[in-house]
Parts: sequence; C-alpha cells; structure tokens
Amino acid sequence: MLTMEDIIREGHPTLRKVASEVPLLPSTEDIQTLQKMIDYVKNSQNPEIAEKYGLRPGVGLAAPQINIAKRMIAIHVTDEKDNLYSYALINPKIISHSVEKSYLTSGEGCLSVDRAVSGFVMRYARIKVKATTLEGEEITIKLKGLPAIVFQHEIDHLNGVMFYDHIDKDNPFTAPENAIPIER
Repeated sequence: MLTMEDIIREGHPTLRKVASEVPLLPSTEDIQTLQKMIDYVKNSQNPEIAEKYGLRPGVGLAAPQINIAKRMIAIHVTDEKDNLYSYALINPKIISHSVEKSYLTSGEGCLSVDRAVSGFVMRYARIKVKATTLEGEEITIKLKGLPAIVFQHEIDHLNGVMFYDHIDKDNPFTAPENAIPIER
C-alpha cells in the first residue's frame, strides 16, 4: 500500500523529468504499481483509512510522484453532477482540446507540494484523452469541468510540469476573459 512516505516532494529531480512511455504489454510490476496508485487515491478519500495511515486526500496521482518516471496516472474524482471518473491509465495523451480555458477558483494543490500556492491555474475547458487501461483496452475519454482539470494536472506530471508553472507570476489572480471558473 502506498502512503505519503512514497510520494516525493517538489525539488526532487524526478518531478521535472519527462516520463517514459510504458510498453503496451506492461510488466507485472507496472500493473501492480498502477493498481497501488489508484488504491492510494481511493484510500485517501476514505476518512477512516486516510486518518489511520496519515494519507493526504487526493483526486489524482502520477507515477513520477512516487519516483517512477513512467507515463501512468490514477484519477478518482466526481464532477459537479456527482458522476465518478475513476481511471488507472497507461500512456495518457491529450489528443484534442478547446480554445476556451477554465480554472479552479480555489486554486490547485498537489500531493508533492507541501505548501499553499496562490493563483489561478489556467487549463483547457474541454479535452479529449486517449489512453490504455489496466486491462489493456485503448479508450478515448471526453472531459470538462473538474475532471478535465485533474487529468491535465496529472498529465503535466508526466511531462515534468508542476501546476504552479501555469500561474501568471505578475498577476496570479487574473483570469482571461471568458475563462470558466470552476468551484470545488
């Protein structure tokens, strides 16, 4: 079982590396790692398990955050209509996105960042992601709202990008005109 001890923090060089593709016949070790990642995200949202093991709640986790520079992400999040998006994915890739932007009004956080970072993180309002599931099925997912933001945050980790890299340093709370504010 993964715990906060397994999650590396900002400043660690793996967080700034571009992660490697995973062969499409993933090793048993890769499959087990990805399963542990989705288990962490689910466990972190269960108040009893989170308290018992000292887990910080999260909605997503990327393999580089556990010091594995491979293109794997785990996401467990609900949208504003309470639809669940629960995925453990290999080689996720954004294949299209909107011009329109969106952002979380509360800002973003990260399991690898132990400090509050103020500012709006601009994201695409809608994205389409292609990936392979743990079961080896190739899927394409259309996302908007909070799930789209979470997917972009985790895919950024695979490219060595931290969420605060997207914050305008001079005007951290300035949102572009017509950007969609998302409450969380």
